[in-house]
Amino acid sequence: MAKLKPTHPIDFPIIFLTLALIAFGLIMVLSAGAVSGFNATQNTYYYVFQQLKWTLIGSLFALIAVFVPYTFWRRFAGIGIFVSIGLLIAVISSDAGVTALGAARWIKILGFSLQPSEITKLGLVLFYAHILDRYPIQRGKNWRIPLGILLPVSILILSLVYKQPDLGTTMVIAMTSAVILFQTELPTKWFIAAIPALGVPLFYFIHGYQWRRIVVWLDPWKYASNDGYQITNAEIAFGSGGLFGVGLGRSMQKYGFLPENHTDMIFAIVGEELGLLGALLLLTLLVSLYARSYHVIRDCPDRFGRLLGFGLISSLAIQTTVNLCVVTGVLPVTGITLPLISYGGSSLIITLTQLGLILNISRYRKKAPVSHMATNLSKVSV
Repeated sequence: MAKLKPTHPIDFPIIFLTLALIAFGLIMVLSAGAVSGFNATQNTYYYVFQQLKWTLIGSLFALIAVFVPYTFWRRFAGIGIFVSIGLLIAVISSDAGVTALGAARWIKILGFSLQPSEITKLGLVLFYAHILDRYPIQRGKNWRIPLGILLPVSILILSLVYKQPDLGTTMVIAMTSAVILFQTELPTKWFIAAIPALGVPLFYFIHGYQWRRIVVWLDPWKYASNDGYQITNAEIAFGSGGLFGVGLGRSMQKYGFLPENHTDMIFAIVGEELGLLGALLLLTLLVSLYARSYHVIRDCPDRFGRLLGFGLISSLAIQTTVNLCVVTGVLPVTGITLPLISYGGSSLIITLTQLGLILNISRYRKKAPVSHMATNLSKVSV
């Protein structure tokens, strides 16, 4: 393919929405993490300063992703997936992995704690886009080579992430892989058949404490004093917030009642302090960011770029959906962050890198005719 040249400036709506969400996240980390930060380090601002540091590092990676053509990165697709697998293997070893809350999800490299599963989400999307562009599946044919490569790699990665254990990230990776494949011309009946084929083994290997979370999810208030403590306190936070909230910084749940209030459960603090209106504002910003991103990537001039962009933004949208469903009690509790809002270095840096790549793709999009603007994203593989 001929070398692509930028045809558009960087997409301003995506930049504006990203900056707005970063600011929103920093404010909420400052508020939600003040008490736990003081208890842990005697510094009320510890978590927000850490988050600000990671924001600057992530912004640097995002700038690189914005100005280096997205086609350049496909040459690292194979290397990236091998590095991801290597890190996932290392993190579950007793010597290299860092265990927290019963799960080995981090690894220390040069004094920094990294979460390999976050890196893997980016690496796997890049790998999928590369393989499905090189070996396109059209009209349900020519699927043996791409699926013969992608399925074993995906199963290995999902197994390693699940082993940590990290069911939330396993769900995100599995669903992201599925929606990328759905953009090809594989028959829909294959996806329907894959649900029980993958679901039955998952239920067989599920851990005892994960079954317990499902039982608690069915009736959390019955177990409010033990296993249902986190989700019931999240519900109390939402109920206390009402329409307008109790006021920024005035949460009571962050005083030791709601575990992980500045990470996985930060949306509950948003609901408590800013109320329903504040929660809706955050949801509006997130949905607008993802909708705008989907809008710009569908006009990318090549299949690799469309698949890459679609996979990246779908990964963030799926992670957001899972987190919000967990915090509001729609899904059983599982540890997964809210992109750009929750405290966490690896998650924030990778999220900003993904958005940098989306902005990069936006620079190369073609001006879409009216008929194309009405087409569905399922045409991404054409």
